Amino acid sequence: MRDFSLKQLKSQVDERQDELLALLAELIAFPTVSPPARNTMQAQCFIEDSLKQYGFETDLWELYPGDPNVTSIRRGTQSHSYRSLLLNGHMDVAEVGDSSEWSVDPFQLTIKNGRVYGRGTADMKGGVAAMLFAIKLLTEAGVELRGDLLFQSVIGEEAGEAGTRACMERGCEADFAIVADTSNLVIQGQGGVITGWVTVQSPVTYHDAMRSRMIHAGGGVHGASAIEKMAKLITGLQELERHWAVTKSYPGFAAGSTTINPAVIEGGRHAAFIADQCSLWITVHFYPDEDYESVAAEVEDHLLRVAQGDPWLKDNPPMFRWGGRSMIEERGEIFPSLELDTEGEGIQALKANHEQIFGCAADVGMSQSVTDAGWIGRAGIPAVIYGPGELSNAHAVDESLDIRELVDYTKVMIAFIADWCNREKA
Repeated sequence: MRDFSLKQLKSQVDERQDELLALLAELIAFPTVSPPARNTMQAQCFIEDSLKQYGFETDLWELYPGDPNVTSIRRGTQSHSYRSLLLNGHMDVAEVGDSSEWSVDPFQLTIKNGRVYGRGTADMKGGVAAMLFAIKLLTEAGVELRGDLLFQSVIGEEAGEAGTRACMERGCEADFAIVADTSNLVIQGQGGVITGWVTVQSPVTYHDAMRSRMIHAGGGVHGASAIEKMAKLITGLQELERHWAVTKSYPGFAAGSTTINPAVIEGGRHAAFIADQCSLWITVHFYPDEDYESVAAEVEDHLLRVAQGDPWLKDNPPMFRWGGRSMIEERGEIFPSLELDTEGEGIQALKANHEQIFGCAADVGMSQSVTDAGWIGRAGIPAVIYGPGELSNAHAVDESLDIRELVDYTKVMIAFIADWCNREKA
């Protein structure tokens, strides 16, 4: 092993900034837009080849045709006794929209005024490039890592697909994890999101001419429009949303952040029929100390109580389908919440290494968006969101990232990897 000087390595990031930007340019050039997705194979092969060069054992496996995950491990010299670290990032990027609105080519890195432009610079190929470049410099310097270093490049985050979830389900163990998603170098946890379908189904389909017999005294038909009954349930959801706004809170979130959005409604078959089915697609946001299963159960319980107060719905209560592994394949998604242990060893170590670079402690807070970090935390691995870029730039026209922030983030990652993977386990 060659002599290791953290100061020298940090200097190399500045001196070799062009290499870091060239690496980011290669990642940006892959048009891994999701949706439509199924387009990350070349990009993920590039990631896998890079990791192999840095001494990782790798596994590239398709989650969907054309969309593989890359999982990898660089085994430490004393794995059983020293801390392990998981680095995670997603390779898919948001839709471009009308490219004529962009002042640059979305898939060609453009440098101007101290920023890099291109789809994915902030969300989150910038973070992935920085992690890879940090590993490269550590490897070239011959730095010994006594604990295991794991790296995951996943698919599907933009479309609510289960890239990271599938990695966790395959089995993954680590003492700490960093998801390098857009956080403006604030150490973050997050609330969660689950989507669900609420369906009202009539057991009988009636011709439109039967409506008068349903709504007038003496008509004798115990029927109803599923669309009209769904309207009553929507009112019920609004009541529950208002109740949550005054009964639930969490530090770092504005009051009323637990929302229930009626996003899509589908119902009826033809103007000549009474609507016999209506389905509502809802998006539910919840706080870091809540679990998506209990939140879904709250919604169900409330709507079933609403149904009990309606003469028709009490006999034809709503049905529910929650979550899913893909917004593309199943029209459903789950992003678990992530609560931070701010006194935990991992966060304290990350704050200390951040302070080495910036001269001040990192801020700790909550993301106003959601990431894959929740799946890692749910698997029992202490995790944080910590990456370069501002949320306002993610998904935006002319998406961009401050070069200085990218360089400094790379320095923090070098310092933290070398520190954490050489800490003895308690």
